[in-house]
Amino acid sequence: MKRIIGLIAAAIISSTTFSLSAEAQSSGVRAVQGWEAVGRLNIAGRNMCTGSLIAPNLVLTAAHCLYNPQTGQAVNPRNIKFEAGLNGRRAKASRRVVKAVVHPGYRHNWSSRSEAGSDIAVLRLDRPIAGSQIRPFVLAAAPTPGDSVDVLSYTVNQATRPAREKGCRILSTRSETLVTSCRVEYGASGSPVLQMRKGGAPLLVSVISAKAQIGRKRVSLATTFDGSLRRLMRRAG
Repeated sequence: MKRIIGLIAAAIISSTTFSLSAEAQSSGVRAVQGWEAVGRLNIAGRNMCTGSLIAPNLVLTAAHCLYNPQTGQAVNPRNIKFEAGLNGRRAKASRRVVKAVVHPGYRHNWSSRSEAGSDIAVLRLDRPIAGSQIRPFVLAAAPTPGDSVDVLSYTVNQATRPAREKGCRILSTRSETLVTSCRVEYGASGSPVLQMRKGGAPLLVSVISAKAQIGRKRVSLATTFDGSLRRLMRRAG
């Protein structure tokens, strides 16, 4: 669905259909240390988003992924499956979700750019994923305009292997919302925005909320983290 956010035309990018057929190999994903912490969220067998492991039993994603895009009704968290490190037909780890905690400021069908800043949710898994299998991402402060970031996502066109959008830029920041030059597709909602570190695992600095357009330029909107994220994590357990 389309929304006008200031001068930005934006579209929520959870996907309502996805294919399990094999796609072309993802671009450079294996070069990202710890990429397996990114996974596909299979939502009630009909919708998909992307999520990131941020603790052995917690996944970070976009809040709007937890609502039926047609009816606006909240999805039962127990109908969500997280497939971490999905690459082809096999995931590194697969878990069911048992609880979802949405940012208290989030309102479904938001209509202003500022509201994109609350489009985050934390999911609790039915069982922790051992660190020997997958290490959770480390959370970090928001990047600043001009910083280089990458996005790893599962999309409607690449549903079983993550795609990497490499070396895009932070264009602007406002409150808890970033505008980035990253070009994302349907299914990328909840995808991690990562700052690369030479010789180390990347830092998770933001979450993709929507794809957008400024004039003819394709951009994306992302949500940063404030103190509320830690509170969401504590509430999720």
